[in-house]
Amino acid sequence: MRDSPQLPMALLAGFLFAALGLVAAPPSQALTVTDQTGRPITLPAPPRRIISLVPGATEILFAIGAQDRLVGVTDFCDYPPGARRKPSVGGMLAPSLEAMVALKPDLVVATTAGNREETVAQLDRLGIAVYLVNPAGVNDVLRMMEGLGEIAERREAAGQAVAGLRRRIDAVARRVAARPRPRVLYVLWPEPLIVPARGAFVSELIALAGGASVTAGAGEGYPRYSLEAAVAQAPQVILLARHGAGTGPVAQEQWERLSSLPAIKAGRLHAVDGDVFHRYGPRIVDALEALARLIHPDAFSRAAPPR
Repeated sequence: MRDSPQLPMALLAGFLFAALGLVAAPPSQALTVTDQTGRPITLPAPPRRIISLVPGATEILFAIGAQDRLVGVTDFCDYPPGARRKPSVGGMLAPSLEAMVALKPDLVVATTAGNREETVAQLDRLGIAVYLVNPAGVNDVLRMMEGLGEIAERREAAGQAVAGLRRRIDAVARRVAARPRPRVLYVLWPEPLIVPARGAFVSELIALAGGASVTAGAGEGYPRYSLEAAVAQAPQVILLARHGAGTGPVAQEQWERLSSLPAIKAGRLHAVDGDVFHRYGPRIVDALEALARLIHPDAFSRAAPPR
């Protein structure tokens, strides 16, 4: 009887290690992404535990089906309802570092517009990766959605969500394209009077909805504005942002007394939900559609087909 052929030593060792369960699993593929400030971020693997310090990012993660990876949010992350059931790490301006560390996140999503640099620096010192978002317009929000989809391994869902939002944006554009642009005054805050100006997200939404913001040239971002200057612009539509669930229109009586304004004469003074209009999430298109209906109600009547 002939001896069995001998196995190569390396192969034999491999079999032995495998039998003993000692073969190390291949390392997870690292993920490198660039956040919206241009910072490259390398993670050892796609994050399984994400904390969101940005209400809009929280909404996006739910919208693309990545809520299972969301282990912490802020007190302001109240939409969709499921966000309220996530552990809170406190407010946006000063979230609890201890609460965040206790949740053992792989990644924290923060914003340059609402979180302090100190918070980001503290997380960096602790070795916790931070993905910064700073959308300045509608397209930036859609790219933010795609970026979070890549991070959370929901690329297909994010792509489908973005495509659906773009279709709705295009539908609004078609309906308002050939119509005159009414003068629109948007009041973010009544006292002091704060309005959207050049580069402000709301100014872009008004333009996309077929309106002309009377404060678009008042400076940058969201500056203070005088009541006299607002009246001088003779707005044809006035929109008052309300803030927080259950709150009423902001300073409505103040504007109703200005009976000579075209908007008041025409009964075109409206309150809008600030949470929808000011959060950089998927509901920005809800805000756009609501704006377009308020600015061009005739374009959205059943008798008015898209142009």
